[in-house]
Amino acid sequence: MGLLVDGVWQDRPLLESRDGRFVRPTTRFRNWVTPDGSAGPSGDGGFAAEPGRYHLYVALSCPWAHRTVIFRKLKQLEDVISMSVASPMMLEQGWTFNESEGSSGDAVNGKRTLAEVYVLADPRFSGRVTVPALWDKQRRSIVNNESAEIIRMFNSAFNAFTAAKTDYYPEPLRAEIDRINALVYETVNNGVYRSGFATAQDAYEEAFLALFDTLDRLEQRLSGQRYLVGNVLTEADWRLFTTLIRFDAVYYSHFKCNLRRITDYPNLSNYLRDLYQAPGVAETVSIDNIKRHYYGSMRQINPSGIVPLGPQLDFTSAHDRARFGR
Repeated sequence: MGLLVDGVWQDRPLLESRDGRFVRPTTRFRNWVTPDGSAGPSGDGGFAAEPGRYHLYVALSCPWAHRTVIFRKLKQLEDVISMSVASPMMLEQGWTFNESEGSSGDAVNGKRTLAEVYVLADPRFSGRVTVPALWDKQRRSIVNNESAEIIRMFNSAFNAFTAAKTDYYPEPLRAEIDRINALVYETVNNGVYRSGFATAQDAYEEAFLALFDTLDRLEQRLSGQRYLVGNVLTEADWRLFTTLIRFDAVYYSHFKCNLRRITDYPNLSNYLRDLYQAPGVAETVSIDNIKRHYYGSMRQINPSGIVPLGPQLDFTSAHDRARFGR
């Protein structure tokens, strides 16, 4: 692992903590792509939606990057926004484009590591080098590296160039989507990391209990409706999905989130299979990639780097969610 300090790569632990509690650093690039290039909610303007102009850097193992891969697929933007996939292994050089380890390579900038791409964008960059990162080929810089914002750009900014018009952040539901997103981010998406990266017992227990309290509440919520916001599939579902799909294979054991598995929750497990079976979504999931990254890269948690062969998972079996209708 490591990070950049004034544009120079430093191989040192990434984990930041406060009283044994994991603290996730904030993302730095916060410009928005908009249909006409006007400024978005943050950052500067000048990033107009155009086919072929933008490139997405991701790792299939990363749940935050996985969100953007899903939205690129759902919105049928594969021919509009190109993509590079990093190796699942994140060791002394951070995210790399080592094709022998499963990377697609970097066809846009020809770099060996994602850190080099960050330095192209900002020669004095200091901080973590994270995926996803949305690159502007025209300006030769990173537009945005915040997954929650990138999926909203993909949801609507490129509608002129795709036949997929489904809106996953519809205006009438935004307040409820935002409320659920806030809860799920803090206690589930980031909650598994707060459990796994805790360095004090009380910090671990605090995150662990909050995680399972929310999972229990979501289980109850999904007993009476198909998705998190009624029977409408929204971005809130896809933000939760990328954590749920990794839970039994990784977070349950690797991050000590072992009170219950997702398969032990009837509604959550059926809901997970429902989302997985949405057209195109299964193509974005690589459990092998996910396991290799977490167990093989996070040596402070798993010093041997041994990747477990199990568990046996089947996301293709029938689910019961159609009883709620569409």
